[in-house]
Amino acid sequence: MGPARLVLVIPCYNEELIIFRTYIALSDYYNTIKGQGLIAEDSRICLVDDGSTDKTWTIIQDLCSKDGNIIGVRLSRNFGHQSAIMAGLEKHANDFDCFVTLDADLQDDINAITAMIDKHSKGAMIVYGVRDNRSSDTWFKRFTAESFYVIMQKMGVPLVFNHADFRLMDQRVLQELGKFQEINLFLRGIVPLIGYQNEKVFYSRLGREAGETKYPLKKMLLFAWNGITSFSIFPMRLVLYFGVANFVIAMMIVAYILLSYILGRTVPGWTSTMLPLMFFNGFNMMAIGLIGEYIGKIYEEVKGRPRYIIEKTVNA
Repeated sequence: MGPARLVLVIPCYNEELIIFRTYIALSDYYNTIKGQGLIAEDSRICLVDDGSTDKTWTIIQDLCSKDGNIIGVRLSRNFGHQSAIMAGLEKHANDFDCFVTLDADLQDDINAITAMIDKHSKGAMIVYGVRDNRSSDTWFKRFTAESFYVIMQKMGVPLVFNHADFRLMDQRVLQELGKFQEINLFLRGIVPLIGYQNEKVFYSRLGREAGETKYPLKKMLLFAWNGITSFSIFPMRLVLYFGVANFVIAMMIVAYILLSYILGRTVPGWTSTMLPLMFFNGFNMMAIGLIGEYIGKIYEEVKGRPRYIIEKTVNA
């Protein structure tokens, strides 16, 4: 059996400042591992433009015209990072033996792909790229990121600690991944659900050479919330637990009021009335909002709208 046909799937959104550097680095690396016989000569690099508003797609088209190893895929609008990954993967599901996904900023060390290919050749169907440390992050980002993984694992979501979307998947795994049809994609949680033999490759995350991160704090929090509500009903159970606790507290308050009435210590007071009222009303509104979040996700899923729409492909 010869070397595997590999395709790199790289989602891009407003990456005009770095996309050419990314192309140079990946092309040099690809030529090296092709020369070493690690991957087949017809392996490719797929750049997926997720509805960029800058010159990202123009640059991708130019690269495709000069290099037949580059495949360009443009989505009709911005569908989001996870949908862009799926667009690139599903577009080539039947054309390659294995697939590697990574971000356009190349903060994930591309040299780790060599170890991924080696583990795949030895039987691993999924190889996760895992950060060996977070020394390059600020204290706040390191704390929040690691807390996210811990909380998700406590809620029963099968995350790989310190793994993002840098991974290798075999074609068979991708076929199984295609059976997961939810609109609210959270690939870090979905891929481990598939099973199969998997391995890890550890690497150090690099600094971003140009451009700005597409995941500021607000977007990271929304991404985390989507992952939690898409994969765990634990927040719903928390509502039940708080409801039971509120009932117990309410019964204690009732007992206190009755005892005070019997002992003749009742004194009309605004504070003793408003505090419990505000507490219970506030919690009820939170509970209704949380339930509404889950109902909203059900609403999005049952409509069955496409996760992405491909507008154009080049060198496909």
